[in-house]
Amino acid sequence: MFGIYLQLGFDHILDLNAYDHILFVMTLCAIYVLADWKKVLWLVTAFTVGHSLTLALSVFSLVSIPASLIEKLIPITIMVTALSNVFWKAEGNNRMRWLYIMAGFFGLIHGLGFSNYLKALLGGEEDLLLPLFAFNLGVEGGQILIVAMAMALNFVWTRWLGLKNYIWIRIISFLAFWVAFYLLFKQL
Repeated sequence: MFGIYLQLGFDHILDLNAYDHILFVMTLCAIYVLADWKKVLWLVTAFTVGHSLTLALSVFSLVSIPASLIEKLIPITIMVTALSNVFWKAEGNNRMRWLYIMAGFFGLIHGLGFSNYLKALLGGEEDLLLPLFAFNLGVEGGQILIVAMAMALNFVWTRWLGLKNYIWIRIISFLAFWVAFYLLFKQL
């Protein structure tokens, strides 16, 4: 059973129908280069902790927020992240703390986006903790794969092609912002 839910979490995050989540994770990590892999791992983990918390609260019916609201908030998280990539000039530990907080908070919102899917999957299970843990672990693994691919693309962009990292950040952020704007506009 553990392996099934692990695979479901992994597949769910890599499903092209979950492109809003993929886009968010790529945008969140766009400001980093390969040498920052530890920071990125902690950032993605902060995001996972946030969405794991709301997934658990939702699965155990402790929180319920209308899906229509969550579907509007998810594109906003992408837009805010994209804008912060371009306009937030703070450096160092202070920025990292805020990025971890932002990733965790936005993870709460994205977790609620997964909650209906996961509730449907877990509907017949008696023990919810192990499948919930396995699903979240699979999601984390999928996110790490997304981040690894994004960082590899950044490496090719900056090292092999010799292009500036700030251009990479702006391109990813610009594309993410407009895709998210379109998603939000569709919800209105």
